[in-house]
Amino acid sequence: MGLLRIMMPPKLQLLAVVAFAVAMLFLENQIQKLEESRSKLERAIARHEVREIEQRHTMDGPRPDAALDEEEDVVIIYNRVPKTASTSFTNIAYDLCAKNKYHVLHINTTKNNPVMSLQDQVRFVKNITSWKEMKPGFYHGHVSYLDFAKFGVKKKPIYINVIRDPIERLVSYYYFLRFGDDYRPGLRRRKQGDKKVIFNFKDFFFKCKSDCFHPP
Repeated sequence: MGLLRIMMPPKLQLLAVVAFAVAMLFLENQIQKLEESRSKLERAIARHEVREIEQRHTMDGPRPDAALDEEEDVVIIYNRVPKTASTSFTNIAYDLCAKNKYHVLHINTTKNNPVMSLQDQVRFVKNITSWKEMKPGFYHGHVSYLDFAKFGVKKKPIYINVIRDPIERLVSYYYFLRFGDDYRPGLRRRKQGDKKVIFNFKDFFFKCKSDCFHPP
């Protein structure tokens, strides 16, 4: 079957294209406003939930066995940047935390996505602020920075990190994909053996997309 073509004068075609473009821009603008309103509403609900937790703890009163002094009421978050010796640093942290009586917890995210959904952000903030049994605490994982202040948290956690020269980090990631590591040799990584990515370094450098530095 042939294609049905509707012949229109050039001026009408131009007007139709302009009208369509304006309509699309209007719809995109409205969608963006709805997304912003939804995000504001969810953040407001999150702040309310966090305040409720704080008020509940205040009304219940500090129990002798649950009271925390200033030194114990500490949360440290090490949001690990991949290929910056984060495994070695974490092993040192485990040893030091054991000696200094810190609780160490690994942060697992859905599909190893470093960016949490807003719902996960709310849960994470609530857990961090209300889990007194795990304070002082040291949390580590491949997660993006999260501003606790936007959820109305008064005592924010301490963020620490390690950075590395970007080129050295890229080279390290290339060899990591090709040969793996000896930390967990039996574990097969997500991109390990992907010939499209790791055929040679030149191809790897130019074909590597933005997700190359996501946790393997």
